[in-house]
This record gives sequence, structure tokens and C-alpha cells, in this order.
Amino acid sequence: MKLLLLGGPKFLGRGIADAALAAGHELTFFNRGETNPDEYPEAEKLRGDRDGGLTALDGGEWDAVLDTSGYVPRIVRAGAEFLAPAVDHYTFVSSISVYADTSKPVHEESALATLDDPGSEDISKHYGALKAACERTVDEVFAGRNVAVRAGLIVGPRDPTGRFTYWPTRVAAGGEVLVPGRPERQVQFVDVRDLGAWIVGAVEQHLTGPFNVTGPIPALTMGELVETCRSVSGSDATFTWVDEPFLLEREVGAWMELPLWLPERDDESAFFMNVDVTKALDGGLAFRPLEETVRDTLAWAATAPPPAGTAATGPVPSVGLAPERERELLAAWHKLA
Repeated sequence: MKLLLLGGPKFLGRGIADAALAAGHELTFFNRGETNPDEYPEAEKLRGDRDGGLTALDGGEWDAVLDTSGYVPRIVRAGAEFLAPAVDHYTFVSSISVYADTSKPVHEESALATLDDPGSEDISKHYGALKAACERTVDEVFAGRNVAVRAGLIVGPRDPTGRFTYWPTRVAAGGEVLVPGRPERQVQFVDVRDLGAWIVGAVEQHLTGPFNVTGPIPALTMGELVETCRSVSGSDATFTWVDEPFLLEREVGAWMELPLWLPERDDESAFFMNVDVTKALDGGLAFRPLEETVRDTLAWAATAPPPAGTAATGPVPSVGLAPERERELLAAWHKLA
């Protein structure tokens, strides 16, 4: 198949590219050429800008387009309408953040978020609602020949967010590790390579409609995650499980300051990390062992710029507890014991 990838080979784009090329497909990148422009010499590279600079796509024809970089409905519509006559199938990478209500079980037919201000393009404030609006836009233009990939937290080597990487790197550093909530609390995420492989498979099968794509299966707990991180790294880490009220009282930030933590007392997000993925499993979703994801993430983080030792001992300084903050919290917690 001839595949067109809207975006660069940074993280998910790389996962898709690797899976597509391994399967023998022809690949064309369309992007501004700012992210790893010299990689994938076997792929065609078209340069342009999704926001008003689509002329490099003129005259091309592809079996499918894979959109990893769509966030604003206006821009997504322009590209979809431009490509509609030249492409048979459209894959839009969305997010499980599209759901309007995660206080109850979530499946593909659950209601989606809507924009209070339909003209807003503020991705930081309205990420989920904008992704949902992008899905609707693609539905309108590619009716019946498109798939929406509602991905969970994407993890693995080259993760630019650090939201998963914090845990393997922090545990590998050893010592007393603060871990939030209960060991039995469920967490969900998907290795970028497993997601890339599923997306390429979905195109090959001409799947249509929305799919929740996260995992793993069987369900994973936070306790199992940190124990796996310790086993893989061989560190001397010990785990201190700290109650959520204590963390909330001290204004510890969920999800970013303490990655993979959403307070269980927050009913609005009760099922955000317990999303039904049965449909994607039926469509071929498979998961590599957690040990492999942890090991490969650690190997990448050890060489990724900026070097380990930033705010959260990992390659992304804005994510995770800073070492001094963790020590202060642990000291205060032990005083209460």
C-alpha cells in the first residue's frame, strides 16, 4: 500500500513508520522537515505546512493517510478536503480524552466532549474537545472510509512527555520512592510500537469507526508497574505508598508532577484509566511484555538529551517530582506514621 503520514518521525510517527516499512508498504512523509529530516531515506518526503501550505501534496495519490498531527478542526478540515479525492482511507489519531464523562464506564459509543467556545483553538485548554471536533470533521469529509484511533497514554522510547519515563528512571535511581495511592490502583497506557503496529494493521484491514487503543490486557496495577521497574533495573528502590488526601493537602499535582496518578476520589476521572478496549483487541491489538517497554525506555532515557538528573531524574525536566520535593513529602509522611 501507499501510505501518507501527516507528521514527522518523532514518536508515534516513528512507531507507524517502522511498522509500515516492516510490512513492505511505501511511505510518504508530509511535514515541515524540522524533526529528524534525514531519517528514513527509503521514504518519500514532501515539505509543507498543514496550515495553509499543502501544495506539495497536489497531484499525489495514496491508499491511506495517517494523521498523527491533527489538533485543530479548521486545519484538519482543510487537509482532509484537499486529500479526499486522492486518498481512499483516513486514519485520525485521536485520544481517550475526547470523552465527555469518564465518571462512568467508557466505550466507543460514549458521548464526546464539545467546545463551549466553538471558535477556540486553544489546545492546552480544550485538548479533548478539539480532538473530538477533529474526529467529527474527518467523519464528514471521509464518511464511511475513516478510523479514529482514541489512544491512551503513549509510552516507550523517545516519549517527549516523560509521563511514563519518570517511573522507570526514578525507580532505577534507587532509594526510597514515593508512590501515590493504592498498589492495586489500575493504570493504562500503550507502547508506541504496539500502537504503531495496530494503526498499520487497521489500515490494512480497512477498519472504520472509532477505537479505544490503550492497555495493557490483562489489567495492570501501579504496584505491578513499579515492581517491574525495580526488577528490570535491578535497583535497590523501596516503595512508600502515600495516601491521596496527604498528597492533595500538599497540592501535589496529579498526572504531571506525579505521572500516572489521578486521584481516585475524583469521580470525574474514575474510568479514565479503565477504558474498554475490546473493539481494538478484536481488531488485532496486541501488547509486548511490560518488561520490554521498561527496559527499552530506560536504555533510551540513559542517552536522551537533556541528560538524566533534571527535575525528575529523567530526560523531561517538567514532569515528575523533583528530588527535593520528594524528600520533603516523604519526611512529612513519616512524621505522621
